Amino acid sequence: MIWAARIDDALLCLTRAQWVPQLLVRLFVGYFFLETGWGKIHNLAGMAERFADWGIPAPAFNAALSGWTEFLGGLLVVLGLFTRPACIPLFINMAVATLAVKLEKVSGLDDFVELDEPLYALSFLWLFFSGPGLISLDNLLEKVLRKKYQAESRSPA
Repeated sequence: MIWAARIDDALLCLTRAQWVPQLLVRLFVGYFFLETGWGKIHNLAGMAERFADWGIPAPAFNAALSGWTEFLGGLLVVLGLFTRPACIPLFINMAVATLAVKLEKVSGLDDFVELDEPLYALSFLWLFFSGPGLISLDNLLEKVLRKKYQAESRSPA
């Protein structure tokens, strides 16, 4: 029985500390995409040329869309602001990169698991489901709005 209680305590401690990996993943992945997006939007002509070489339709539009998605999405993820909605286009961006560009070079599972793009897509999927964590503007915004709406619901009409 003592072991069960210790395991429960350890699991509770891990649950309470889940904000740590949420913060670290947000900062690492968000900064990476902030930086790559910045590079893309400051070299749209070059990116459009690469998109055209990869056979992506409307290369100029899609290069700009990809660059701004990465830059603004990365910024929001770093700040932990609108994290869940921001993860949706970032996930799609990585899925498209994987399917349209990287997958043709994959000859098996070993090659696939060595790609960066699926790992980034999974990071965004995880953040979408887990949320940004305690150290985020989303959490602060939630607390402020909850307090405001609780006060409004208690006040007489």
